Amino acid sequence: MDNFREFLNILKNEFEVFKVEKEVQLEYEVSKIIGQRSKDLVIFEQIKHSDKRIISGICNSRQKIAYALGIEVPEISSRIIKAMNNPLPIGEEQDISENFPISKKPDLTEIPIPTYYKNDAGPYITAGVIIAKDPETGVRNASIHRMLVSDRDTMGVRIVPRNLYTYHQKAEKLDEPLEIAIAIGMHPATLLASCTSVPITTDELEVANHFHKGEMKLIKCDAVDLEAPDCEILLEGEILPHERADEGPFVDLTDTYDVVRKEPVIKLRKMHYKKDPLYHAIMPAGLEHKLLQGLPQEPRIFNIVQNTVPTIKNVVLTEGGCCWLHAAVSIQKQTQGDGKNVLMAALTAHPSLKHCVVVDEDIDVFKSEDIEYAIATRVKGDDDMLIIPGARGSSLDPTATPDGTTTKIGVDATKPLDRLEKFQRVSKMDD
Repeated sequence: MDNFREFLNILKNEFEVFKVEKEVQLEYEVSKIIGQRSKDLVIFEQIKHSDKRIISGICNSRQKIAYALGIEVPEISSRIIKAMNNPLPIGEEQDISENFPISKKPDLTEIPIPTYYKNDAGPYITAGVIIAKDPETGVRNASIHRMLVSDRDTMGVRIVPRNLYTYHQKAEKLDEPLEIAIAIGMHPATLLASCTSVPITTDELEVANHFHKGEMKLIKCDAVDLEAPDCEILLEGEILPHERADEGPFVDLTDTYDVVRKEPVIKLRKMHYKKDPLYHAIMPAGLEHKLLQGLPQEPRIFNIVQNTVPTIKNVVLTEGGCCWLHAAVSIQKQTQGDGKNVLMAALTAHPSLKHCVVVDEDIDVFKSEDIEYAIATRVKGDDDMLIIPGARGSSLDPTATPDGTTTKIGVDATKPLDRLEKFQRVSKMDD
């Protein structure tokens, strides 16, 4: 099932839904309420100067993401790995008129796009997945990007050097625009697939189709030569060649402002939406933002650590570490040096990682109290800490130097194998 509305009806029965019945402002008020209800599914019924509704929080917990995938929370990484390794081609296409009763000239003022914080450059689309094709190979890419609205049919877009960036560079060399479709309001599994780090030859929508058990359908666009997944709102247009505009300030994962950059410009050709569409708003630096950006990195860390220590159990990029800068790795320790080897592998696997702790399998890496317990009772600072100064880190780390370097720390919070009985947790012992 890849239909957003059908899934949403099921989701409402399982998780807390907070409906905002009063009329709210797009500037700052929407974001204030989302921040106050950070763990809830929030639906705004009345937006000032708009006849459309806003939804937020469909992916703001691991429980919701696991539910969307039909699994339990500890299985998320293995499920993502399986889908990434086994993408499924999508055969069925639908006409755009079958899915969208409203098609018209683009006018972004008709969409309730919030301005989240007072120093933001303007209203931002935060849950828009851009679909594009490699101008040379025709391989399709789907990836989420923030987009700053500057006019009724124009936006700036932040593109980091990955697949879409490469496609745009190729189009620029040909002096051509890059055709794109932008999907907003999708099934969480489809949204998650668009955030995965897969090879440039892999189609993220085929990864999504694996999540959907091969039952996914695509919609054939009519203003660009692309296909898009089921969504509430679909925009069609192009990224212009050789044109840049200021993008930012924007609040990023660390709840601090990202810098202003010159970024590419999108020009829209057409817009489509469903009857009474739900505009999906992801709160910058909120749990939904953190989980969607960070959680798909966990499988990459898992795979690389597994090559070093095959008995790895799980990896979590913790919410307190912005799902980006802190990781906890659980292992079944077999030799005394396993913990240090895991730390070196994990810090290499995710270059943005700043602090990593490795724990035994009796520690629940999804519980911060358990991780803190392991550090408190199993760490001797002069023996169990690995400090790496002058390492390349994350551009999002406020402590990093202007050239991007920082100090990385690894903490081996595993039990010494020669004194296991001293560290046995009595409350966890079998009767």
